Amino acid sequence: MSRILTLAMGLLIAQSVLSQQDLRSTLFAAADSARAAADAVNAGLLSPGFYEDGLEAYSDAEADLERGRNLDRIRTQLEDAVVAFGAATEASEIADITLASLIKTRDDASEAQADRFATAMWAEAEELFESAARRLESGNIRGARTRADEAEALFRDAELTAIKAQYLSQTRALLAQAQQARVPRYAPITFERASLLLTQAEEELNNNRYDTDLPRSLAQQANYEARHAIYLAERIQSLRDDDWTEEQIILAYEEPLTQIAAAADRVAQLDRGTEALTMELVAYIEDTRQRQQQLDNDLAESHTRIVALEEEIRSLDEQLGGVSQERVALVQRLEAEARIREQFTQIETLFSREEALVYREGNNIIMRLVGLTFESGRANVDPEYRPLLAKVVNAVQIFPRSQLIIEGHTDSYGSDDANMGLSRTRAEAVGDYLSTEFNIPSFRISAVGYGETRPIANNETPQGRARNRRIDILIEPQLE
Repeated sequence: MSRILTLAMGLLIAQSVLSQQDLRSTLFAAADSARAAADAVNAGLLSPGFYEDGLEAYSDAEADLERGRNLDRIRTQLEDAVVAFGAATEASEIADITLASLIKTRDDASEAQADRFATAMWAEAEELFESAARRLESGNIRGARTRADEAEALFRDAELTAIKAQYLSQTRALLAQAQQARVPRYAPITFERASLLLTQAEEELNNNRYDTDLPRSLAQQANYEARHAIYLAERIQSLRDDDWTEEQIILAYEEPLTQIAAAADRVAQLDRGTEALTMELVAYIEDTRQRQQQLDNDLAESHTRIVALEEEIRSLDEQLGGVSQERVALVQRLEAEARIREQFTQIETLFSREEALVYREGNNIIMRLVGLTFESGRANVDPEYRPLLAKVVNAVQIFPRSQLIIEGHTDSYGSDDANMGLSRTRAEAVGDYLSTEFNIPSFRISAVGYGETRPIANNETPQGRARNRRIDILIEPQLE
Protein backbone atom coordinates (compact mmCIF):
# COMPACT_ATOMS: atom_id res chain seq x y z
CA MET A 1 0.00 0.00 0.00
CA SER A 2 2.83 2.39 0.91
CA ARG A 3 4.44 1.70 -2.48
CA ILE A 4 1.23 2.65 -4.31
CA LEU A 5 1.00 5.79 -2.18
CA THR A 6 4.57 6.74 -3.06
CA LEU A 7 3.90 6.30 -6.79
CA ALA A 8 0.75 8.38 -6.56
CA MET A 9 2.60 11.18 -4.80
CA GLY A 10 5.31 11.06 -7.44
CA LEU A 11 2.74 11.42 -10.20
CA LEU A 12 1.16 14.37 -8.44
CA ILE A 13 4.54 16.09 -8.07
CA ALA A 14 5.37 15.46 -11.74
CA GLN A 15 2.01 16.89 -12.82
CA SER A 16 2.61 19.89 -10.58
CA VAL A 17 6.05 20.49 -12.17
CA LEU A 18 4.61 20.19 -15.68
CA SER A 19 1.77 22.54 -14.90
CA GLN A 20 4.27 25.00 -13.38
CA GLN A 21 6.36 24.85 -16.56
CA ASP A 22 3.28 25.39 -18.71
CA LEU A 23 2.29 28.34 -16.54
CA ARG A 24 5.75 29.84 -16.85
CA SER A 25 5.79 29.43 -20.62
CA THR A 26 2.44 31.17 -20.90
CA LEU A 27 3.26 34.01 -18.50
CA PHE A 28 6.78 34.71 -19.82
CA ALA A 29 6.12 34.32 -23.57
CA ALA A 30 5.95 38.06 -24.33
CA ALA A 31 8.84 38.91 -22.02
CA ASP A 32 11.02 36.13 -23.50
CA SER A 33 10.30 37.40 -27.00
CA ALA A 34 11.11 41.00 -26.04
CA ARG A 35 14.32 39.91 -24.31
CA ALA A 36 15.42 37.88 -27.35
CA ALA A 37 14.81 40.92 -29.60
CA ALA A 38 16.92 43.08 -27.26
CA ASP A 39 19.72 40.50 -27.19
CA ALA A 40 19.67 40.33 -31.00
CA VAL A 41 20.65 44.03 -31.21
CA ASN A 42 23.23 43.75 -28.40
CA ALA A 43 21.16 45.87 -26.03
CA GLY A 44 23.19 44.80 -23.02
CA LEU A 45 26.05 46.86 -24.46
CA LEU A 46 24.24 49.58 -26.40
CA SER A 47 21.38 50.31 -23.99
CA PRO A 48 22.61 49.22 -20.56
CA GLY A 49 20.09 51.24 -18.54
CA PHE A 50 16.90 50.03 -20.19
CA TYR A 51 18.29 46.52 -20.53
CA GLU A 52 19.15 46.36 -16.80
CA ASP A 53 15.62 47.57 -15.96
CA GLY A 54 14.22 44.78 -18.10
CA LEU A 55 16.44 42.15 -16.48
CA GLU A 56 15.52 43.35 -13.00
CA ALA A 57 11.79 43.14 -13.66
CA TYR A 58 12.24 39.78 -15.39
CA SER A 59 14.26 38.37 -12.45
CA ASP A 60 11.71 39.64 -9.91
CA ALA A 61 8.96 37.87 -11.84
CA GLU A 62 10.95 34.62 -11.86
CA ALA A 63 11.60 34.86 -8.12
CA ASP A 64 7.94 35.60 -7.32
CA LEU A 65 6.77 32.70 -9.48
CA GLU A 66 9.08 30.35 -7.60
CA ARG A 67 7.69 31.60 -4.28
CA GLY A 68 4.13 31.14 -5.54
CA ARG A 69 3.19 34.78 -5.19
CA ASN A 70 0.23 36.63 -6.71
CA LEU A 71 -0.05 36.13 -10.48
CA ASP A 72 -1.26 39.70 -11.07
CA ARG A 73 1.92 40.98 -9.40
CA ILE A 74 4.00 38.69 -11.65
CA ARG A 75 2.11 39.82 -14.79
CA THR A 76 2.78 43.46 -13.88
CA GLN A 77 6.49 42.77 -13.49
CA LEU A 78 6.60 40.99 -16.84
CA GLU A 79 4.77 43.87 -18.51
CA ASP A 80 7.43 46.19 -17.08
CA ALA A 81 10.11 43.87 -18.48
CA VAL A 82 8.51 43.91 -21.95
CA VAL A 83 8.40 47.71 -21.92
CA ALA A 84 12.02 47.98 -20.75
CA PHE A 85 13.32 45.44 -23.25
CA GLY A 86 11.38 47.21 -26.01
CA ALA A 87 12.91 50.54 -25.02
CA ALA A 88 16.35 48.88 -24.95
CA THR A 89 15.83 47.52 -28.47
CA GLU A 90 14.83 50.94 -29.83
CA ALA A 91 17.70 52.69 -28.02
CA SER A 92 20.17 50.07 -29.32
CA GLU A 93 19.09 50.64 -32.91
CA ILE A 94 19.67 54.38 -32.44
CA ALA A 95 23.02 53.75 -30.73
CA ASP A 96 24.09 51.45 -33.53
CA ILE A 97 23.89 54.44 -35.88
CA THR A 98 24.98 57.25 -33.54
CA LEU A 99 27.90 55.30 -32.03
CA ALA A 100 28.84 53.40 -35.21
CA SER A 101 32.45 54.62 -35.24
CA LEU A 102 32.91 53.78 -31.56
CA ILE A 103 31.42 50.31 -32.01
CA LYS A 104 33.77 49.61 -34.94
CA THR A 105 36.77 50.81 -32.92
CA ARG A 106 35.76 48.62 -29.98
CA ASP A 107 35.41 45.61 -32.30
CA ASP A 108 38.91 46.24 -33.68
CA ALA A 109 40.35 46.44 -30.17
CA SER A 110 38.51 43.28 -29.16
CA GLU A 111 39.87 41.42 -32.18
CA ALA A 112 43.38 42.47 -31.14
CA GLN A 113 42.66 41.00 -27.67
CA ALA A 114 43.03 44.37 -25.98
CA ASP A 115 41.02 43.07 -23.02
CA ARG A 116 43.89 40.62 -22.41
CA PHE A 117 46.98 42.63 -23.36
CA ALA A 118 45.85 46.15 -22.36
CA THR A 119 43.55 45.37 -19.44
CA ALA A 120 43.50 48.75 -17.72
CA MET A 121 42.92 50.78 -20.89
CA TRP A 122 40.25 48.34 -22.05
CA ALA A 123 38.40 48.60 -18.72
CA GLU A 124 38.51 52.41 -18.76
CA ALA A 125 37.32 52.49 -22.38
CA GLU A 126 34.46 50.12 -21.51
CA GLU A 127 33.36 52.46 -18.71
CA LEU A 128 33.35 55.39 -21.13
CA PHE A 129 31.44 53.32 -23.69
CA GLU A 130 28.76 52.54 -21.10
CA SER A 131 28.63 56.18 -20.06
CA ALA A 132 28.11 57.23 -23.68
CA ALA A 133 25.35 54.67 -24.14
CA ARG A 134 23.56 55.78 -20.94
CA ARG A 135 23.71 59.44 -21.97
CA LEU A 136 22.29 58.54 -25.37
CA GLU A 137 19.45 56.65 -23.65
CA SER A 138 18.55 59.78 -21.69
CA GLY A 139 18.62 61.95 -24.83
CA ASN A 140 21.91 63.71 -24.01
CA ILE A 141 23.39 63.39 -27.51
CA ARG A 142 26.19 65.93 -26.97
CA GLY A 143 27.31 64.23 -23.77
CA ALA A 144 27.12 60.84 -25.48
CA ARG A 145 29.34 62.00 -28.32
CA THR A 146 31.88 63.51 -25.92
CA ARG A 147 32.14 60.23 -24.01
CA ALA A 148 32.22 58.29 -27.28
CA ASP A 149 35.19 60.30 -28.57
CA GLU A 150 37.09 59.67 -25.32
CA ALA A 151 36.26 55.94 -25.42
CA GLU A 152 37.26 55.67 -29.08
CA ALA A 153 40.68 57.18 -28.40
CA LEU A 154 41.24 54.78 -25.50
CA PHE A 155 40.12 51.75 -27.51
CA ARG A 156 42.58 52.70 -30.27
CA ASP A 157 45.41 53.06 -27.77
CA ALA A 158 44.46 49.74 -26.19
CA GLU A 159 44.38 48.06 -29.59
CA LEU A 160 47.84 49.36 -30.51
CA THR A 161 49.22 48.33 -27.12
CA ALA A 162 47.78 44.83 -27.57
CA ILE A 163 49.21 44.48 -31.08
CA LYS A 164 52.63 45.58 -29.89
CA ALA A 165 52.48 43.20 -26.96
CA GLN A 166 51.69 40.28 -29.25
CA TYR A 167 54.25 41.07 -31.93
CA LEU A 168 57.07 42.83 -30.11
CA SER A 169 57.21 41.64 -26.50
CA GLN A 170 59.02 38.38 -27.25
CA THR A 171 61.66 40.16 -29.29
CA ARG A 172 62.16 42.76 -26.56
CA ALA A 173 62.65 39.97 -24.03
CA LEU A 174 65.20 38.27 -26.30
CA LEU A 175 67.14 41.50 -26.79
CA ALA A 176 67.16 42.11 -23.05
CA GLN A 177 68.45 38.56 -22.56
CA ALA A 178 71.11 39.16 -25.20
CA GLN A 179 72.13 42.44 -23.59
CA GLN A 180 72.51 40.72 -20.22
CA ALA A 181 74.64 37.98 -21.81
CA ARG A 182 76.96 40.64 -23.34
CA VAL A 183 75.96 39.60 -26.85
CA PRO A 184 76.62 43.11 -28.30
CA ARG A 185 80.29 42.62 -27.43
CA TYR A 186 80.66 39.41 -29.45
CA ALA A 187 78.02 39.81 -32.20
CA PRO A 188 77.44 43.58 -32.49
CA ILE A 189 76.38 43.58 -36.15
CA THR A 190 73.66 40.96 -35.74
CA PHE A 191 72.47 42.43 -32.43
CA GLU A 192 72.24 45.89 -34.00
CA ARG A 193 70.29 44.44 -36.94
CA ALA A 194 67.78 42.88 -34.52
CA SER A 195 67.38 46.17 -32.64
CA LEU A 196 66.85 48.10 -35.88
CA LEU A 197 64.24 45.64 -37.14
CA LEU A 198 62.35 45.90 -33.85
CA THR A 199 62.36 49.70 -34.12
CA GLN A 200 61.09 49.50 -37.70
CA ALA A 201 58.33 47.08 -36.67
CA GLU A 202 57.16 49.46 -33.94
CA GLU A 203 57.21 52.42 -36.32
CA GLU A 204 55.15 50.49 -38.87
CA LEU A 205 52.58 49.63 -36.20
CA ASN A 206 52.41 53.26 -35.11
CA ASN A 207 51.88 54.41 -38.70
CA ASN A 208 49.40 51.73 -39.78
CA ARG A 209 48.17 49.22 -37.22
CA TYR A 210 45.69 47.69 -39.69
CA ASP A 211 48.29 46.35 -42.10
CA THR A 212 50.13 44.02 -39.73
CA ASP A 213 51.82 41.88 -42.39
CA LEU A 214 54.90 44.10 -42.63
CA PRO A 215 55.40 44.78 -38.88
CA ARG A 216 54.72 41.13 -38.09
CA SER A 217 57.36 40.09 -40.62
CA LEU A 218 59.80 42.69 -39.28
CA ALA A 219 59.19 41.50 -35.72
CA GLN A 220 59.76 37.89 -36.75
CA GLN A 221 63.00 38.87 -38.49
CA ALA A 222 64.06 40.81 -35.40
CA ASN A 223 63.24 37.79 -33.27
CA TYR A 224 65.35 35.60 -35.53
CA GLU A 225 68.27 38.02 -35.57
CA ALA A 226 68.17 38.30 -31.77
CA ARG A 227 68.34 34.51 -31.41
CA HIS A 228 71.01 34.43 -34.12
CA ALA A 229 73.06 37.00 -32.24
CA ILE A 230 72.81 34.97 -29.04
CA TYR A 231 73.97 31.85 -30.92
CA LEU A 232 76.84 33.70 -32.59
CA ALA A 233 78.00 35.17 -29.29
CA GLU A 234 78.00 31.74 -27.66
CA ARG A 235 79.82 30.23 -30.64
CA ILE A 236 82.42 33.00 -30.75
CA GLN A 237 83.06 32.69 -27.04
CA SER A 238 83.47 28.93 -27.45
CA LEU A 239 85.92 29.34 -30.35
CA ARG A 240 87.99 31.81 -28.35
CA ASP A 241 87.99 29.56 -25.30
CA ASP A 242 89.17 26.63 -27.46
CA ASP A 243 91.83 28.77 -29.16
CA TRP A 244 90.64 28.08 -32.70
CA THR A 245 92.80 29.51 -35.50
CA GLU A 246 91.41 31.49 -38.42
CA GLU A 247 92.11 28.56 -40.72
CA GLN A 248 90.13 26.15 -38.54
CA ILE A 249 87.18 28.54 -38.52
CA ILE A 250 87.17 28.89 -42.34
CA LEU A 251 87.46 25.13 -42.87
CA ALA A 252 84.55 24.52 -40.48
CA TYR A 253 82.53 27.11 -42.41
CA GLU A 254 83.31 25.37 -45.73
CA GLU A 255 82.39 21.88 -44.56
CA PRO A 256 78.56 22.18 -44.80
CA LEU A 257 78.89 23.61 -48.31
CA THR A 258 81.08 20.64 -49.28
CA GLN A 259 78.42 18.24 -47.98
CA ILE A 260 75.66 19.99 -49.92
CA ALA A 261 77.76 19.87 -53.09
CA ALA A 262 78.28 16.14 -52.61
CA ALA A 263 74.55 15.57 -52.23
CA ALA A 264 74.06 17.41 -55.54
CA ASP A 265 76.73 15.24 -57.19
CA ARG A 266 79.07 18.21 -57.50
CA VAL A 267 82.76 18.47 -56.65
CA ALA A 268 83.39 21.29 -54.21
CA GLN A 269 86.23 23.38 -55.68
CA LEU A 270 86.96 25.92 -52.97
CA ASP A 271 90.47 26.97 -53.95
CA ARG A 272 89.08 30.32 -55.13
CA GLY A 273 86.45 30.80 -52.44
CA THR A 274 82.82 29.77 -52.06
CA GLU A 275 81.05 32.17 -54.42
CA ALA A 276 81.28 30.06 -57.61
CA LEU A 277 80.17 26.89 -55.85
CA THR A 278 77.29 28.71 -54.14
CA MET A 279 76.01 30.06 -57.48
CA GLU A 280 76.33 26.61 -59.05
CA LEU A 281 74.35 24.99 -56.25
CA VAL A 282 71.64 27.68 -56.36
CA ALA A 283 71.26 27.14 -60.13
CA TYR A 284 71.10 23.38 -59.59
CA ILE A 285 68.37 23.69 -56.95
CA GLU A 286 66.33 26.11 -59.08
CA ASP A 287 66.62 23.82 -62.13
CA THR A 288 65.56 20.83 -60.04
CA ARG A 289 62.60 22.68 -58.60
CA GLN A 290 61.48 23.85 -62.05
CA ARG A 291 61.79 20.33 -63.47
CA GLN A 292 59.84 18.95 -60.53
CA GLN A 293 57.07 21.47 -61.05
CA GLN A 294 56.89 20.61 -64.74
CA LEU A 295 56.84 16.89 -63.95
CA ASP A 296 54.02 17.41 -61.46
CA ASN A 297 52.06 19.38 -64.06
CA ASP A 298 52.73 16.75 -66.73
CA LEU A 299 51.70 13.93 -64.42
CA ALA A 300 48.44 15.61 -63.48
CA GLU A 301 47.77 16.46 -67.11
CA SER A 302 48.50 12.90 -68.27
CA HIS A 303 46.27 11.40 -65.62
CA THR A 304 43.40 13.69 -66.59
CA ARG A 305 43.90 12.96 -70.29
CA ILE A 306 44.08 9.20 -69.76
CA VAL A 307 40.84 9.19 -67.78
CA ALA A 308 39.10 11.31 -70.42
CA LEU A 309 40.41 9.21 -73.31
CA GLU A 310 39.40 5.97 -71.67
CA GLU A 311 35.92 7.32 -71.22
CA GLU A 312 35.78 8.50 -74.82
CA ILE A 313 37.04 5.16 -76.15
CA ARG A 314 34.49 3.32 -74.04
CA SER A 315 31.74 5.56 -75.37
CA LEU A 316 32.95 5.18 -78.98
CA ASP A 317 33.06 1.41 -78.72
CA GLU A 318 29.46 1.43 -77.55
CA GLN A 319 28.30 3.56 -80.45
CA LEU A 320 29.76 1.28 -83.15
CA GLY A 321 28.32 3.06 -86.18
CA GLY A 322 30.05 6.37 -85.48
CA VAL A 323 33.30 4.91 -84.27
CA SER A 324 35.41 5.72 -87.31
CA GLN A 325 34.53 9.41 -87.52
CA GLU A 326 34.93 9.98 -83.77
CA ARG A 327 38.25 8.20 -83.69
CA VAL A 328 39.54 10.44 -86.49
CA ALA A 329 38.53 13.52 -84.48
CA LEU A 330 40.23 12.08 -81.40
CA VAL A 331 43.44 11.45 -83.30
CA GLN A 332 43.38 14.99 -84.68
CA ARG A 333 43.04 16.42 -81.20
CA LEU A 334 45.93 14.32 -79.90
CA GLU A 335 48.06 15.52 -82.82
CA ALA A 336 47.17 19.14 -81.99
CA GLU A 337 48.23 18.60 -78.37
CA ALA A 338 51.50 17.06 -79.53
CA ARG A 339 52.18 20.17 -81.63
CA ILE A 340 51.59 22.33 -78.57
CA ARG A 341 54.18 20.37 -76.64
CA GLU A 342 56.70 20.89 -79.44
CA GLN A 343 55.90 24.63 -79.53
CA PHE A 344 56.30 24.80 -75.76
CA THR A 345 59.86 23.48 -76.15
CA GLN A 346 60.54 26.24 -78.71
CA ILE A 347 59.36 28.90 -76.25
CA GLU A 348 61.50 27.46 -73.45
CA THR A 349 64.65 28.04 -75.51
CA LEU A 350 63.84 31.72 -76.10
CA PHE A 351 64.51 32.87 -72.53
CA SER A 352 67.42 32.70 -70.14
CA ARG A 353 66.78 31.81 -66.50
CA GLU A 354 67.21 35.47 -65.51
CA GLU A 355 64.55 36.56 -68.03
CA ALA A 356 61.63 34.16 -67.67
CA LEU A 357 60.59 30.76 -66.38
CA VAL A 358 58.31 28.82 -68.71
CA TYR A 359 55.71 26.31 -67.51
CA ARG A 360 52.90 24.34 -69.09
CA GLU A 361 49.50 23.74 -67.51
CA GLY A 362 47.42 21.52 -69.74
CA ASN A 363 47.60 23.13 -73.17
CA ASN A 364 48.31 26.58 -71.76
CA ILE A 365 51.79 28.10 -71.59
CA ILE A 366 52.85 30.28 -68.65
CA MET A 367 55.76 32.70 -69.00
CA ARG A 368 56.85 34.00 -65.59
CA LEU A 369 58.76 37.21 -66.33
CA VAL A 370 61.30 37.14 -63.50
CA GLY A 371 63.42 39.68 -65.35
CA LEU A 372 60.66 42.32 -65.39
CA THR A 373 60.38 44.41 -62.23
CA PHE A 374 58.68 47.66 -61.21
CA GLU A 375 59.73 50.45 -58.91
CA SER A 376 57.94 50.42 -55.57
CA GLY A 377 54.32 51.54 -55.96
CA ARG A 378 54.71 52.23 -59.71
CA ALA A 379 53.39 50.53 -62.82
CA ASN A 380 55.50 52.03 -65.64
CA VAL A 381 57.21 49.58 -68.02
CA ASP A 382 60.74 50.97 -68.40
CA PRO A 383 62.41 50.93 -71.86
CA GLU A 384 65.14 48.59 -70.57
CA TYR A 385 62.60 45.74 -70.66
CA ARG A 386 61.86 46.09 -74.37
CA PRO A 387 64.26 43.24 -75.37
CA LEU A 388 62.60 40.90 -72.89
CA LEU A 389 59.11 41.82 -74.10
CA ALA A 390 60.29 41.38 -77.68
CA LYS A 391 61.07 37.76 -76.80
CA VAL A 392 57.58 37.48 -75.31
CA VAL A 393 56.21 38.62 -78.67
CA ASN A 394 58.32 35.97 -80.45
CA ALA A 395 56.84 33.37 -78.11
CA VAL A 396 53.32 34.61 -78.78
CA GLN A 397 53.88 34.41 -82.53
CA ILE A 398 54.53 30.69 -82.22
CA PHE A 399 50.79 30.50 -81.40
CA PRO A 400 49.41 33.04 -83.89
CA ARG A 401 45.73 32.61 -82.94
CA SER A 402 46.23 32.38 -79.20
CA GLN A 403 44.70 34.54 -76.48
CA LEU A 404 46.95 36.23 -73.89
CA ILE A 405 46.08 36.69 -70.25
CA ILE A 406 48.49 38.96 -68.37
CA GLU A 407 48.42 38.35 -64.62
CA GLY A 408 49.78 40.79 -62.04
CA HIS A 409 50.79 39.55 -58.59
CA THR A 410 52.21 41.20 -55.45
CA ASP A 411 53.64 40.13 -52.12
CA SER A 412 51.62 40.44 -48.90
CA TYR A 413 52.96 43.84 -47.81
CA GLY A 414 50.43 46.64 -48.06
CA SER A 415 46.65 46.55 -47.85
CA ASP A 416 44.65 43.96 -49.80
CA ASP A 417 42.84 46.61 -51.86
CA ALA A 418 46.03 48.51 -52.71
CA ASN A 419 47.82 45.31 -53.77
CA MET A 420 44.88 44.22 -55.90
CA GLY A 421 44.76 47.60 -57.66
CA LEU A 422 48.52 47.79 -58.16
CA SER A 423 48.75 44.27 -59.59
CA ARG A 424 45.94 44.99 -62.04
CA THR A 425 47.47 48.32 -63.11
CA ARG A 426 50.85 46.65 -63.76
CA ALA A 427 49.25 43.85 -65.77
CA GLU A 428 47.38 46.44 -67.85
CA ALA A 429 50.62 48.39 -68.37
CA VAL A 430 52.36 45.30 -69.79
CA GLY A 431 49.34 44.57 -72.01
CA ASP A 432 49.30 48.16 -73.31
CA TYR A 433 53.05 47.97 -74.01
CA LEU A 434 52.68 44.77 -76.05
CA SER A 435 49.79 46.31 -77.97
CA THR A 436 51.28 49.74 -78.71
CA GLU A 437 54.96 48.81 -79.13
CA PHE A 438 54.60 45.45 -80.89
CA ASN A 439 51.16 45.75 -82.51
CA ILE A 440 49.61 42.72 -80.86
CA PRO A 441 45.85 43.24 -81.35
CA SER A 442 44.25 44.43 -78.13
CA PHE A 443 41.36 41.98 -78.54
CA ARG A 444 43.84 39.14 -77.99
CA ILE A 445 45.01 40.58 -74.66
CA SER A 446 43.29 40.65 -71.30
CA ALA A 447 44.81 41.79 -68.01
CA VAL A 448 43.91 40.73 -64.49
CA GLY A 449 45.32 41.53 -61.05
CA TYR A 450 45.41 38.99 -58.25
CA GLY A 451 47.20 41.09 -55.65
CA GLU A 452 48.62 38.90 -52.88
CA THR A 453 46.04 36.11 -53.28
CA ARG A 454 48.17 33.69 -55.33
CA PRO A 455 51.62 33.46 -53.75
CA ILE A 456 54.14 31.01 -55.19
CA ALA A 457 56.63 31.42 -52.34
CA ASN A 458 56.84 32.25 -48.65
CA ASN A 459 56.04 35.91 -47.90
CA GLU A 460 58.10 35.71 -44.70
CA THR A 461 61.45 36.04 -46.53
CA PRO A 462 62.76 38.77 -48.86
CA GLN A 463 63.53 36.15 -51.52
CA GLY A 464 60.02 34.72 -51.30
CA ARG A 465 58.39 38.15 -51.52
CA ALA A 466 60.53 38.97 -54.57
CA ARG A 467 59.25 35.81 -56.29
CA ASN A 468 55.66 36.71 -55.45
CA ARG A 469 56.02 40.17 -57.04
CA ARG A 470 55.69 39.05 -60.64
CA ILE A 471 54.02 39.26 -64.02
CA ASP A 472 52.80 35.97 -65.51
CA ILE A 473 51.73 35.82 -69.15
CA LEU A 474 49.37 32.99 -69.99
CA ILE A 475 49.15 31.84 -73.63
CA GLU A 476 45.92 30.03 -74.46
CA PRO A 477 46.48 28.20 -77.78
CA GLN A 478 43.58 27.40 -80.12
CA LEU A 479 43.34 23.67 -80.77
CA GLU A 480 42.66 23.05 -84.46
